[in-house]
Amino acid sequence: MSKPNRKNPMMTLDRSLAQFWSTYRQLSPLAQQIQQILSGQEPPINDHIAFRTLNLDPIQIEQIAQPFLKFGYQAKGNYIFTAKKLQAKHFEHPKSAYPKIFISQLQVDQFSPFVRDVAQVIKQQVADTQSPTDGLFLTSGRCWPIQKRIYDQLLAESEYAAWLYVFGFVPNHFTILVNQLSDLTDLASVNQRLKDHGFCINDSGGEIKGSPSVGLEQSSTLAAQLPVQFDDLREPISIPACYYEFAKRYHGFSGFVTDSADKIFESTDVKQVCNAEE
Repeated sequence: MSKPNRKNPMMTLDRSLAQFWSTYRQLSPLAQQIQQILSGQEPPINDHIAFRTLNLDPIQIEQIAQPFLKFGYQAKGNYIFTAKKLQAKHFEHPKSAYPKIFISQLQVDQFSPFVRDVAQVIKQQVADTQSPTDGLFLTSGRCWPIQKRIYDQLLAESEYAAWLYVFGFVPNHFTILVNQLSDLTDLASVNQRLKDHGFCINDSGGEIKGSPSVGLEQSSTLAAQLPVQFDDLREPISIPACYYEFAKRYHGFSGFVTDSADKIFESTDVKQVCNAEE
């Protein structure tokens, strides 16, 4: 009898990462163009992938991170975003070629009964139809119906909650490691090149968040606007979906800076206005 065909876990991880990228590209259709603008034909190094969730069983950070832990990732930093009522953790693989994973979650219990009720609907729909510990759960998107009136009410309390309600469980953003770009050495040059091509940069807290002294500088595009069909509307409306982030690291620092990440979250905020020239 032949031996069973055991899958190489690193190959499985590679396939999972490829699927994350494929899902992300559907929600950020200009991502490939951004790569070409910044790195030509050579694919850039991805610093980290970010995901959003809720602090409810079975979709808490520790639960949806299980596939990454099985692939060899290790839990590293913990972060609190008091104003946005978020908690986050990041994970790193021993092989630095693999991107870091940043997972944040809404602290549902700190919100109104309305937000808590909607979160319970999401949680229950997932529990009934999905397997959150599956390696590709974070490409599954949304498995519940959506209504514009609910979206608007969520938006009044938490842009994060409203975004998750519409898009579900998908990569929120990918991140180009600027340190590895061949002809761009700083974020100011990255931002300017993108603006020269008509892209909008998130300027909440300044176009560049962080500094060399804290070990990390970050910037990001504003999220692409994609048509979304709500069940209580006849026609789709455009909602900010996913964005591209850019990071430059210093002094071997591999973590994240809460004050900077707080502003990066706002790349999906509907209040951000794009004034780039066409």
